[in-house]
Amino acid sequence: MKLQLLSDLHLETESYQPVPAPGAELLILAGDIDTTWRSFELFRGWPVPLLFVPGNHEFDRRDVDDAREALRAHVTALGMRMLDDESVVLPDAQGRRVRFVGSTRWCDFDAFGAAGRERAMRAGGYFQNVMQATRFGETFGVDAVRKLGLEQRAWLAEELQRTGDWDATVCVTHFAPSLKSADPRYGRQPGTASFCNNDDDLLPHAQLWVHGHLHCRHDYRVGETRVVANARGHSKRGEADGFDGQRVFDVFAR
Repeated sequence: MKLQLLSDLHLETESYQPVPAPGAELLILAGDIDTTWRSFELFRGWPVPLLFVPGNHEFDRRDVDDAREALRAHVTALGMRMLDDESVVLPDAQGRRVRFVGSTRWCDFDAFGAAGRERAMRAGGYFQNVMQATRFGETFGVDAVRKLGLEQRAWLAEELQRTGDWDATVCVTHFAPSLKSADPRYGRQPGTASFCNNDDDLLPHAQLWVHGHLHCRHDYRVGETRVVANARGHSKRGEADGFDGQRVFDVFAR
């Protein structure tokens, strides 16, 4: 199955027109498309199926749980399928069945292990203040993020190990599954744990893992698992330089 992957378009401030990629059988939006949600309208009537996993900024200045349901209704009305701790099996042009496992997979701040958690959470406080989100009537701060992140990790671990009638598994998360996806501009510092999780042990359960969140591109392998990110980021910071929104890659390529 040939995929087009877009993330971190930030259309609330960026000017970018998404275009279907020739040959793609499916479009994946891996989060941070538009904090206002208005630009999802650009994907109405997309010529191939479209899967969407929410990014952190889709929840800016909103109640997290209320937004999850409202966002689902919003994108469903536009013809998208949102994966929020959910899986779906889709056939490709050759009749092969591909399971897509999707979760925002909020960070748990354990990218550097338990010893680095406190520093990572202190650094992560800045990003949560920028979000201004709430949950259960309180600020969606680092403790709440970690709690939800651990819940989603447990769900992913169970779902990825489930067996069934499919030929390949693609995991789609907004947050990165490995420190190998750290943005090379900043390297590995406490704040990196707000972008990357330590889910390397889960990687072998998927043939392909795609993610967003970091405003850079990646294509690497961990064992037999391929990890791909195709984030656009902010043009004023030069992050969109080299971005190819028409890129297509194959689930079954080796």
